[in-house]
Amino acid sequence: MQYILMDYVNEDGWPQLSQAEQEEWLGAYQAYMKAMMEAGVLKSSHGLRPTVTATTVRVVHEKTQVLDGPYADTKEQLGGFHLIEAPDLDAALAWAARSPTALHGVVEVRPLWEGTLLTGEFDDYLKRE
Repeated sequence: MQYILMDYVNEDGWPQLSQAEQEEWLGAYQAYMKAMMEAGVLKSSHGLRPTVTATTVRVVHEKTQVLDGPYADTKEQLGGFHLIEAPDLDAALAWAARSPTALHGVVEVRPLWEGTLLTGEFDDYLKRE
């Protein structure tokens, strides 16, 4: 089963670290990524640009609203994600716990649906009555 590991961090914290601390953190993160690649679980990984680059879109009463910034103003921001293949939730949680992000932020783990409403069977998404 595929899982997404979402890294939530305080993006204002990075500039406050010393160069040595940044190098240590990056080294730990590179080792983590290498371990996932060598184990064959890593399918994709991407970082996100800072939240100041985000744009939020919603439609209210048939009018499109475009807002600068992220959807929610929170203490921690989604900084990136890793798509992994793991046999079960326990294995996915074990990979999340190894992430350096878990030491100073939060790693949210979610299983992925196979496909979407547009590509799957509607019955998989309908309420059972």
